[in-house]
Amino acid sequence: MITDGFLYLSVLVALAAVMVAIEKKFSSNRFMKFVPAIVLIYIGAAILQTSGVFAHNDSIDATYSNVKNALLPAMLMIMLLKCDIRSIIKLGPRMIGGYLVAVVSILLGFIIVFALFKSFYDTDTWRAFGALAGSWTGGSANMVALQGILKVPENIFGYVLMMDTINYALWVMFMFWLVPFAGSFNKWTKADTQFMQIDLEDTEHAKEEEKGLQFQHIMYLLGLGLLVSTLSSTIGKSLPEFGTVINATTWTIMIASVVGLILAQTRVSRITGALDVSNVLLYIIVALIASQSDFSQLSQAPIYLLSGLLIMLFHLIIMLLLGKLFKFDLFTLGIASLANIGGMASAPMLAAAYNRSLIPIGVLMALIGSFLGTYFGMLVGKILGMM
Repeated sequence: MITDGFLYLSVLVALAAVMVAIEKKFSSNRFMKFVPAIVLIYIGAAILQTSGVFAHNDSIDATYSNVKNALLPAMLMIMLLKCDIRSIIKLGPRMIGGYLVAVVSILLGFIIVFALFKSFYDTDTWRAFGALAGSWTGGSANMVALQGILKVPENIFGYVLMMDTINYALWVMFMFWLVPFAGSFNKWTKADTQFMQIDLEDTEHAKEEEKGLQFQHIMYLLGLGLLVSTLSSTIGKSLPEFGTVINATTWTIMIASVVGLILAQTRVSRITGALDVSNVLLYIIVALIASQSDFSQLSQAPIYLLSGLLIMLFHLIIMLLLGKLFKFDLFTLGIASLANIGGMASAPMLAAAYNRSLIPIGVLMALIGSFLGTYFGMLVGKILGMM
């Protein structure tokens, strides 16, 4: 049994590294395409905890709390350095409208399903659904941030991670399956698809990343990220709390996010490797959270997986109705949906399935969610908490 806090952290970081290596080595494997390294890290760390590898003592508890609280704001700030508002505005009102349609349908799905099945859920499920809503309107980083903001118990967080993995995989397959039917769908909605013939320029992010990540870039990003994290935490602890959602953690995340968004409009955004470094921090944080989970408590998994399917069903129905009403094409609706539910990992791939020149639209839409997902999750958490 591991009792030392530093050894506990070392094992988790090593576990994350091994899972990333497995993902890279077997990247062509069909299983690995739908079960990424971040999920394997969660499963692996949770198995170690369930098996009694980690002790419950002050050293490990302090390491978990201190490292997680330090890395989380830094990760979000670094991730948002690539969120260029000027590029997002260039998407135009139609694409932004499609994104908002997707967001509204997902949020309504959470509210409707929670109202239907709340008697079957654990008491703190509203917190977990708020975190999952952050992921399905942003990404995994938003879900991890909301786990701290909404104080989601680790055992219930395991349920939403399962939903985020299994339901997400099914949805991605469904979105790609729909691509050949775009012509028929667009005729049904009477959508104008001329914009899809325009050859779009690649994003500034892609141009910068081509230069290659170097030693100094990692130092710049880590130094800036940890400094912003410390300052955000210090300021956040001094601000007033309001109810169960607006607390010191909330203020810290909000401050770090806003700083990241502001710096994204400056020369700081040109530092190469922001997404790589933020992913390293994300994987470490997920391993820490999973190390507090216990698989022996996942007895209610079926009702949560069913809930995930129903949320996506309501999302689909509402998207179809609004798509018909506002004459949206299948590309716009599909990219808007995956930019929310799949984020940066899948939205650009779906865009490429329609036309490679449309990849930047998938990237930019996913970046919108990376900033707003946390706030949408807080909104869902607040509504479900009142219910």
